[in-house]
Amino acid sequence: MENQGYSMPRIGDMAPEFTAQTTQGPINFPADYKGKWVILFSHPADFTPVCTSEFMTFGSMQKEFEALNCQLVGLSIDGLSSHIAWLRTIKERIDWKGMQNIDVQFPLIDDITMNVAKNYGMIQPGESETKAVRAVFFIDPKGVIRTIIYYPLALGRNFDELKRVLIGLQTVDNFGVALPADWRPGDEVIVPAPSTMKAVAKRVEDKDMHCYDWFFCTKDISKEEVESKLGK
Repeated sequence: MENQGYSMPRIGDMAPEFTAQTTQGPINFPADYKGKWVILFSHPADFTPVCTSEFMTFGSMQKEFEALNCQLVGLSIDGLSSHIAWLRTIKERIDWKGMQNIDVQFPLIDDITMNVAKNYGMIQPGESETKAVRAVFFIDPKGVIRTIIYYPLALGRNFDELKRVLIGLQTVDNFGVALPADWRPGDEVIVPAPSTMKAVAKRVEDKDMHCYDWFFCTKDISKEEVESKLGK
C-alpha cells in the first residue's frame, strides 16, 4: 500500500512490538506473553451492539482459551475511560443469549492514537478512516503471526471458527501434519506430500495411511490424542 501507516504484517512475520495502556494495566506486546498463544483482535468502537455481543462471547469463553494456553487481547481506538465504562455496562446490565454478568478480564488496549491499529493494518480506509475493522491475529508462543482473519464492521465473528483455528494450529505444530477442509479434532489429517520417488512408493504401501492419490494421503489421529497435547 502507498500509505505505510496502513500497512499490515503478514503470516510468518514477527508480531510488531508495542507498549500500551489497557484495562488490565500496561502491557509490553508480545514480550509479556512469550510462551503463550495470543489472539489479538480489534473492534470498531465501544458501546456498539455487534462489539458488545462479541465481547460477551469472548468473556464467556475466556477460560476455554486459557485452557489452550491462549491469551486474549482486545483493541479499539477508544480510550480507557470509555473501555471501563463499557465493560462495566456489559457486566451489570446486559443479558444476551443467556449470557449475563460477564466479567471481561482480558486486557482491552487504549489505542486512541491509532498507532497500534495502523501498525497492524486494522485501519482500512475503504471501510472506515476512524474505526478499526474486526481483525484477528493468531500469534504463536514465539511471537510469530500464524493466521490473520478480517471481518467488516457490520459482521460479527464466528467464535467456533476462532477456537477451531487455534486448535488446528496447535495440532499442525504438535503432529507435523496439515488439516483438510472443515477439520475437527478426531477427523483424519493430511500427511505432508513426499519429495522423492522412493518416498512416494513407500507411502502408497503404508497401511496406516489412506492414499487417495500419491500426493494426497491421510491418517487417523484420535480426538483424545489431539486433546492430550493442546495448550502445551
